[in-house]
Amino acid sequence: MKHFLRMFVQVCLYFYCKCLWRCLKFVVRKLTGRCELQRICYNTKPGAARTMKIEASLKGSKSKRLQTSVSVHPDAIEKTIDDIMELKRINPDINPQLGVSLQACLLQIVGYRNLIVEVEKLRREPYDSENPQHEEMLLKLWKCLKPNSPLKARISKQWCEIGFQGDDPKTDFRGMGLLGLYNLVYFAEWDTEIAQQVLSDSLQPKYREVTKKEISQFSKAEWEKKKFDKAIGYSFAIVGINITDLAYNLLVSGALKTHFYNVAPEAPTLTHFQQTFCYLMHEFHKFWIEEDPLDIMEFNRVREKFHKRILKQLQNPEMALCPHFAASESLINM
Repeated sequence: MKHFLRMFVQVCLYFYCKCLWRCLKFVVRKLTGRCELQRICYNTKPGAARTMKIEASLKGSKSKRLQTSVSVHPDAIEKTIDDIMELKRINPDINPQLGVSLQACLLQIVGYRNLIVEVEKLRREPYDSENPQHEEMLLKLWKCLKPNSPLKARISKQWCEIGFQGDDPKTDFRGMGLLGLYNLVYFAEWDTEIAQQVLSDSLQPKYREVTKKEISQFSKAEWEKKKFDKAIGYSFAIVGINITDLAYNLLVSGALKTHFYNVAPEAPTLTHFQQTFCYLMHEFHKFWIEEDPLDIMEFNRVREKFHKRILKQLQNPEMALCPHFAASESLINM
């Protein structure tokens, strides 16, 4: 009975708040002479803050036409803007900038949804060693990371040198499909210097300071073992696939909207996603070193901590994870 009453109160409260909010919107429109979409565009600067408010307003509208406007085909956006202006009784001649602002927001909103579809398609496509294009991409990854070390054979233990688990990398792509390979190749091809440095760091022995407390807990043999880590601590390619998974989850959950709406003046693309992966890969490498884990067994703990830090950063509506990719100049006049 108590559970039923609690549910009943929550339902009543929901409808009460919903009705109250719509009444408030009606009053504000009468006082200002502007609808909610106009107020958002005129009072909020371009970027994630504006686009996310526009998206929430359209999704929360009682009009089905406005609700479905966030999922139209990109080619139908201009007509959708005309429909919105007509439905809201806004004269485009008196408010020309409103149409431009709404179009920019819808391009980002629709583009983000389409990007999820594109990324998901790549994630679901398995690596096929019989596909020449897949094989070509895999060999390009090796050449970019190890330009001075020719691959002796397609099936080779050499793959372990760039962080794969065995002599045939295709088995490591099962979790993220072609998406993992696409991201690694992009990182190695377009951020070659950083990618090679990260790979080199991950393979280099690292001296580690041992505290007095640790010394007291170890025997002499154990102390000598702990004093030197085998490496900074992870397999480059496997971590790249793991960070691809992290980026994928940030995208699908909507957390990356803040970043993409701030860096993409129109529709975010696969390139924006891959640039974000490069940033995450580089930042995770630095974070791993800062955390100074004892061994690879702490990977999940460090990854989760890193994930939480990125999520916290993305809560800031002005956040751009990789500002050197930001299209701030293009956003100014929208």
